[in-house]
Amino acid sequence: MSKTINIALVGATGHVGEALVELLEERDFPVKDLHLLASSESAGQSLSFRGRQLRVRSLEAFDFTQVQLAFFAAGVEVTRAFHEAVRAAGCSLIDLSAALPLELAPCVLPELGEGATPDLTAPWQVSVPTPSATACAVVLAALKPLLQPRQVQLNAMLSISTLGRSGVQELARQTAELLNARPLETQAVDRQIAFNVLAQVGAVDEQGHAELEKRLAAELQQLSGLPGLAVGATCALVPVFFGDSLALAMQSDVDIDIAAVQRLLETAAGIELVEAGDYPTAVGDAVGQDLVYVGRVRRGVSDPRQLNLWIASDNVRKGAALNAVQIAELLIKHYL
Repeated sequence: MSKTINIALVGATGHVGEALVELLEERDFPVKDLHLLASSESAGQSLSFRGRQLRVRSLEAFDFTQVQLAFFAAGVEVTRAFHEAVRAAGCSLIDLSAALPLELAPCVLPELGEGATPDLTAPWQVSVPTPSATACAVVLAALKPLLQPRQVQLNAMLSISTLGRSGVQELARQTAELLNARPLETQAVDRQIAFNVLAQVGAVDEQGHAELEKRLAAELQQLSGLPGLAVGATCALVPVFFGDSLALAMQSDVDIDIAAVQRLLETAAGIELVEAGDYPTAVGDAVGQDLVYVGRVRRGVSDPRQLNLWIASDNVRKGAALNAVQIAELLIKHYL
């Protein structure tokens, strides 16, 4: 890319923000000026970029007319508070917080190829799919030549970094307190997460569904191109710092040909199929990597039309930061 653009990165001091800075440098992204932004509490910190120390500035005082593209890697409230001002400034936005409705900011997944780019009008707003949706959609796209599922059930075991830096600090603190036989006081979560599994991520609605679970279903329907796809999702928090583990079950209208499934997964871009008899783990395989790892590929115990598999993926690097940078690379060719 010969054209360079000015970029703002909101949430620069979080795990995803730091990964974004690293990837912009690793991939030689065409950045002219990079503006690192965060809350006033985090302003003043510095991050290294292309041999320089860039100072983090306050988001509240920033003028978005200075940039052509903004990554929003902060919380939902931040995106909702600033996205209209960003658009009014003529700046395009890539949201990593799942804050905006998909009708306003559609999901983009570069692995989908020609169908990845929606019809947009500049300044555009797009969403990075949630990390679990990214991993699942990559697998669904790889299998599309063989089958189109009519039903998907996803059980997502999410690392504590799903909650950001405060979640990671909470797990570390709770673990230290328990190992040293000190009284446990919960802070970032409402109960013990160390050596435990929490079966709910965030508040639930009257039907018992968490916002993340509903978002996952909507994103998979959009990314699969199957708006009528029945999606069930259960998200749980596990005492793992980074990396998500997903159990995915797909229901087809035809018997599953496991050998054909494995052939497609072996050659699919962005996927590493673990050999039969083994399985991937978040910590041992996925963390720090740019691939979605797949294993335990099998038909249903009593239903030959069901496909079950296991997925491990780095939620910060692959599921969020890398996806966002790849989206920017794809879209600036068309819209900037």
